[in-house]
Amino acid sequence: MKEIILIAISAILVENFVLTKFLGICPFLGVSKKLSTALGMGGAVVFVITLSSAVTWVVYEYLLYDYPYLRTIAFILVIAALVQFVEIVLKKFVPTLYTALGIYLPLITTNCAVLGSALLNVERGYTFFQALVFGFAASVGFTLALILFSGVRERMETSDIPIAFQGLPITLIAAALVSVAFVGFQGLFGI
Repeated sequence: MKEIILIAISAILVENFVLTKFLGICPFLGVSKKLSTALGMGGAVVFVITLSSAVTWVVYEYLLYDYPYLRTIAFILVIAALVQFVEIVLKKFVPTLYTALGIYLPLITTNCAVLGSALLNVERGYTFFQALVFGFAASVGFTLALILFSGVRERMETSDIPIAFQGLPITLIAAALVSVAFVGFQGLFGI
């Protein structure tokens, strides 16, 4: 149980995909302008990463174990299918969120955080349950980063920012500062 808790805390804080590993930067910068879209994207990413961690673990262990050179291609196919499923469900049941996420929803397919989670599960030799916990916790960490940064960006909208820093420059500076805060978790619990 202690190992599972360490995997979860590590994935959320210490090895945060966005803020310490720099995976998934495109949706992080693109969807974090508003809290509502950040929450929606976070929910979609939690679903996709958790489910893809489970499915890719099974695919690797039972189909590709002797053919590791095929794992990246197989993982991308699994992830693409899951994202299509999420897109269909959102379009049918939550059309406003589907519209708000726009192009970023299909971009989950190419989100390196999703593929990174699947590959890290295989690389670290996690059991099925460990892979599931790691995928869920990593996606929660991704969502946490989106929510925190959306709060920072909403606050910046009402701030007096010098003209030279408006737009992308201040966004990247703010992202760097939030990232520095998460790097402070390095060494937590000896991880």
